Amino acid sequence: MTAIRKLFIRKKSDVDMTEGSIAANIIMFALPLLAGNLFQQLYNMVDTLVIGHFGESGEYAAVGSIAPIINILIGLFMGLSSGAGVVISQYYGAKKEDKVHDSVHTSIAMTVILGIIFTVVGVLMAPLFLDIMLENESDDGVFNYAKQYLTIYFSGVMGLMVYNMCSGIMRAVGDSSRPFYFLVISSVVNIVLDLLFVATFKMGVVGVALATVIAQWISAILAFITLMREKNCVRIMLKDIRIHTKLLGKIVKVGIPAAIQMALTSFSNMFVQAYVAGANGAQVVNLGAWTSYSKIDAFLFLPTQSISLSATTFVAQNLGINNVKRAKKGVKISVGLSACTTAVCIIIVMIFAPFFASLFKNDDENIVLLATTLLRYISPFYICTCVNQIFSAVMRGAGDSKAPMIIMLTSFVGMRQIYLYIMSNYISNNLLPIGMGYPFGWISCALITLIYYKFFFNFTSNKIVEDDAPAEE
Repeated sequence: MTAIRKLFIRKKSDVDMTEGSIAANIIMFALPLLAGNLFQQLYNMVDTLVIGHFGESGEYAAVGSIAPIINILIGLFMGLSSGAGVVISQYYGAKKEDKVHDSVHTSIAMTVILGIIFTVVGVLMAPLFLDIMLENESDDGVFNYAKQYLTIYFSGVMGLMVYNMCSGIMRAVGDSSRPFYFLVISSVVNIVLDLLFVATFKMGVVGVALATVIAQWISAILAFITLMREKNCVRIMLKDIRIHTKLLGKIVKVGIPAAIQMALTSFSNMFVQAYVAGANGAQVVNLGAWTSYSKIDAFLFLPTQSISLSATTFVAQNLGINNVKRAKKGVKISVGLSACTTAVCIIIVMIFAPFFASLFKNDDENIVLLATTLLRYISPFYICTCVNQIFSAVMRGAGDSKAPMIIMLTSFVGMRQIYLYIMSNYISNNLLPIGMGYPFGWISCALITLIYYKFFFNFTSNKIVEDDAPAEE
């Protein structure tokens, strides 16, 4: 009981990143995020493995095909929630506890309102999105299975949104540990329910969807109760949950560009998938190899993703007290940590590419060989994502989310789609040249990001916290 009680209430659950070792702050904040993201990927793999082994082929295809639809709507909310995190972090760093309190309750109110809207929109729009993606496959059961999954998923999407907002509030004040614990608990629940509903009760795609929704609600309840029992300025008090218009404006100003970027990038990935499927060669081999590559891709990206989230909180807190000098040092350390960890991961993948390529599909030699080729040619360019993600995270932490949005949409949507069209129609329509569209987008984004950061970005031009002291340059 004592351990469980400590999970909800700790004497010092928040971390002041305006003091102490910069590297230690960033690393200790990023480690729980990395572990949580790793755990998330592992249990997502279990979802597909369970339905693949115990469900029908149509159910497996349905569960594997709906990610872009989910990511479009969830990306919108994740972008808005990142805005809330930046606002809370800056006020927390500035020691403005009243503003932190009001920002937290505005964020929760916004989440409830958006949760209702997303539930209705998701349930009603799911068939329309599926018509776009599966217009030629509705006769084989995939369409109906996908519709069943999405209807259940969006009916319970409020749980996912509440958890993400509550965990974002905790991370904004330096607490990345307890969101990880709650994620572990919900992941274990999800795995157990997957096996129970699908393997034992033979509920198929309905079972997978229900397991996911129940697990998400458990994590949401745990995170919400934790914030209700906090002793500091992020404590949730039900009577104070309401919209503070001025603070909502600050949240939206930072969050909307990030929301647009995430949603449109997810939408454009649907077209990338179409280019992959249409590449020369057997479609089954192309999609199989790309799926194997994508599974490893999700893990390769985790260190940079975790460090970038840490950098956002670090920069936001330090700019809250106008300590620009410390914020800049944090940027350099974050880039160095990201580059070093990513380089190690790249070397491992390059050496063991055949092994990783055969993890998910080893009974087709052509798929394994093509996946190995993709891994070895694309993996080295992940070093570019360190620049993209860290500097974009720093800009958001400083309140500038428009520039990262424009840069990433230009690179990942505009330039990548141009590359894919020209490559597939005029140069080579083989899978490897098509797959190199991803590195092309990363390189373009890295170059533009560096130019903007070097010549146009200003740490204090988008400040959220009212100035009380001169900036420490």
